[in-house]
Amino acid sequence: MKGIFTFYTLFFSLALAAFGQSKHELKGSISDVGGQPLIGASIQVSGTSFGTVTDIDGKYSLVFDKTGDYNLKLSFIGFETITEKISITKASHTRNFQLQEAVSGLQEVEILGRKEEGYKNTATFIGSKTQTNIKDLPQSVSYATKELILDQGLMRVGETVKNFSGVSQFTFYDDITIRGFRINGGSNTQLVNGMRSTSGFWKQPLINYLERVEVLKGPSSALFGNASPGGVVNRVTKKPLDVNRNTLNFSLGSFNNFRGLADFTGPANESKTLLYRLNIGYEDAQNFRDLQFDKNIVVAPSLSFVASEKTRVNLDLVFNNSSSRLDRGQSTFENDLYSTPISRSLNTANDYLKEQTYTITTSLNHQLNKSISLNASYMKTGYSEDLQEHRSSNSYAVDGEGNTIGTQVGRQVFIRKRQRFVDNLSSYFNINTRTGTLSHKLVIGYDYARETLAAGGSQLTASGYRNASNTGSIARFDPTKPQNYLLDAAGNPVPNVPHFDLENPIPSQAMQDMSKYFYAKVGYDPTLYYLNGFYAQDQITFGKLEAMVGVRYEIYSDFENYKKEGEQKVNQTALLPRLGLVYKANEHVNIYGTYVEGYNPQTASVIANPNAGGPFDPLESSMVEFGMKSDWFNKRLELTTGVYQIKQKNTLYPVAGETDLLEQIGEEEAKGVEVDLTGRILMNWSVMASYAYNVAEITESPNESDLDKQKPNAPKHQGNLWTKYEFDQGALSGLGIGFGTNFVTERNLSLSATQTIPGYTLMNAALYYTAGNVRLQLNVNNLTDKTHWVGGYDYLRLFPGAPRKLLGTITFSF
Repeated sequence: MKGIFTFYTLFFSLALAAFGQSKHELKGSISDVGGQPLIGASIQVSGTSFGTVTDIDGKYSLVFDKTGDYNLKLSFIGFETITEKISITKASHTRNFQLQEAVSGLQEVEILGRKEEGYKNTATFIGSKTQTNIKDLPQSVSYATKELILDQGLMRVGETVKNFSGVSQFTFYDDITIRGFRINGGSNTQLVNGMRSTSGFWKQPLINYLERVEVLKGPSSALFGNASPGGVVNRVTKKPLDVNRNTLNFSLGSFNNFRGLADFTGPANESKTLLYRLNIGYEDAQNFRDLQFDKNIVVAPSLSFVASEKTRVNLDLVFNNSSSRLDRGQSTFENDLYSTPISRSLNTANDYLKEQTYTITTSLNHQLNKSISLNASYMKTGYSEDLQEHRSSNSYAVDGEGNTIGTQVGRQVFIRKRQRFVDNLSSYFNINTRTGTLSHKLVIGYDYARETLAAGGSQLTASGYRNASNTGSIARFDPTKPQNYLLDAAGNPVPNVPHFDLENPIPSQAMQDMSKYFYAKVGYDPTLYYLNGFYAQDQITFGKLEAMVGVRYEIYSDFENYKKEGEQKVNQTALLPRLGLVYKANEHVNIYGTYVEGYNPQTASVIANPNAGGPFDPLESSMVEFGMKSDWFNKRLELTTGVYQIKQKNTLYPVAGETDLLEQIGEEEAKGVEVDLTGRILMNWSVMASYAYNVAEITESPNESDLDKQKPNAPKHQGNLWTKYEFDQGALSGLGIGFGTNFVTERNLSLSATQTIPGYTLMNAALYYTAGNVRLQLNVNNLTDKTHWVGGYDYLRLFPGAPRKLLGTITFSF
């Protein structure tokens, strides 16, 4: 910690010196013609980069070095840009402006960069493929803006989900549960800017290039194709802005954590027809877990060509290079949760994980006329994995009698390389029209997505126990046939890979001579699937009622025995309806209801088990949800409440007495209540809070013991509160304080075991000081140093949360 405070001291005088000096101030507000404040509206001196944006109340302040005449350019997304001439002659001027709403078919939320600042995000694209006010969407959406992410000192999606009702971590990996249903980065159901993407399952990439992380709750297949019934995560990337904004951000923290980030954006030419944005991230971090580290480099350039007011072309690239070790979790003595420290991992110094991911997106938005616009995007994602690891064999060691040795963990070794690619094409028309007294926002579109696992993917596996001649290995030890195994002096079977000794871990964590192991080769056969989706949706407004009616027809094609003899194409089709209704009770309160259906294929590419049987019908899901969305304090604060029921059928279960064979006899149900509160109570007082009650159970299963049991890693209760107050007057002006707490209740680790992990309540705090263009920040997470677990599979694979952690950050804006 000495390094962090030294870091602050070095820059403290610089921060004070940079504090702005008022000379000639122009202040006022920018609103629409109805008097409603425009948050994030831009006011800029024409021909220069000098300007600012309005705050949460629509107010602005500009400080000029000298008197004179200036031409001011005022702009805001969805409003007509105006130019006003003003004379600065004295120390203080007040001038208020009003902007007229523009007629535009452009998808401003995703195509134009977001200029709002704060925890509240007014509009979204994910729920309707049109720019829609979140309050008008008949489905629940949770989100975390880049401002909240910065204030909490977060840098992973898994860290942000504690702010969302009904969403929690499942493991350390890119792996979460939404309303009791699990999704992960390798499932190809996550979204980037509303398009299907893929990443590695193991490591969560940095998120410094994201504008926000949002979750659309419930089945979303009607819009995006096959997806989890719990919901989808959408990562919205930062877009170029037509005003200059540049930041440099450096952090030092516990466990030898260093991070450097940069974000540059603005016009690349005087006419502002070419805009750029460049996000760069570097991380070199150790971990509270033994032998764990992360080295990450992220480069994310983005260009926007504004050909005219009706046409815009974007090009985005995100490249992530990661070097680390794969952490398979904490192992304890058998059935003794607190018997080993949370820092203990089963890795050795030989182990490594190298991952590379890139995403390239090009998109076109063209307004054909006042009512019709065309949106077309293509995205290419590539992922490569190079892994070498020592990990548990998901079992304890055994002695010569076949009895478990509860202080030693059986181990295996994986050496693996593979590559995966995803192509994604999305094209649709937005049509705004009227029929009599009804207004319509139509979306008519086509999607194509394709995923391939490239040829050459393979894995070397060393596991089991050595045979009697010490020339190979046998997967499991059979105590009735000891003559088949190599035995030590005590009569115990000799493992192919030495066991991990939980009582004396240092020798087990040292470098191992991997040339002495016996390996079996496992091939990852190439796979290919693709889907074609056709959809139509209409948002119909009639007075205080707004209905959303949509349908999607999808053809999912997979190839069994791809590129091998007996290759066979398998098609599955789905017709997916979506119905929603919003009643605008008054200016501040909307009441909504929705019914949506979803599906997930269960074909060769998904199951990855050629002996599973089948073909199987897809997982089929449906959701009914009712709720209320409202805003308060002059629309600064947003409150969403909802109740829901989700059902999913056709779950696969093993056939009794068979090794690999599966059958479709499972059914699951989740039902619950959620509350989300986001925004500002006062101009300088921000808040984000959530609560969820979720009962996610198995309602049909061949195992009676599974019935009415809460699903793994799905807490029945969870909640979060984060608040920040900034002093804007007096001696404390520039100082800010933040405090938060989050809790989850007890969770089951698996359906087959009785092992659980306890609930926990964590407290976090932050301190900020802003002077001019410099901001100092200190975050302290897990203030009370609470031992806790964020998830797990069993007591051999537990995922502990971090102990008390400090992070100091300095940010320069210019």
